[in-house]
Amino acid sequence: MSRSLSNPTVPTATAKPAARAKDRDPVAAGVRDAAFNRSASFNYFLSDRFEAGVALRGTEVKSIREGKANLKDAYGLLKDGECFLLNAHIGPFSHGNAMNHDSLRTRKLLLHKREIHKLEGLTKQKGYTLIPVKLYFRQGRVKCEIALAKGKQDWDKRESERTREADREAKSAIARSQRR
Repeated sequence: MSRSLSNPTVPTATAKPAARAKDRDPVAAGVRDAAFNRSASFNYFLSDRFEAGVALRGTEVKSIREGKANLKDAYGLLKDGECFLLNAHIGPFSHGNAMNHDSLRTRKLLLHKREIHKLEGLTKQKGYTLIPVKLYFRQGRVKCEIALAKGKQDWDKRESERTREADREAKSAIARSQRR
């Protein structure tokens, strides 16, 4: 039995969902990152990046939506074939009760087995560690981007600052010449 497009029993798309998406919080909609680790690229050379789900409890997702997540001192740990996120601070939920979560608890990162095996091999090399780069929402779920990182020496940091400053000066010179 074929259906015609003018059948009144078939619901049609309306403009209401589009208006709802526009009014939605940019963090919750996945447009903007919930948390970003600014010091990661300054203190480490970041190479391979992986997207991992995060096993969260109760009010932690609501706190992340409020922007109460901080990844500054966080790092990843591989143990017994599982990956964990340590020292990631997710503040208590503002409307929480006595069952509110512990802000610095260890959280499990959800990765495929092949990704964990690859990370185990790479982190066994001297000087490599796992650093969370950002927390964000994808299809309503909290995701964490972790990167394989090697620590920078002080002279590496100074060199990064010099190149950043040179790029900034070049961009401003181009902008000045285009204005004339």
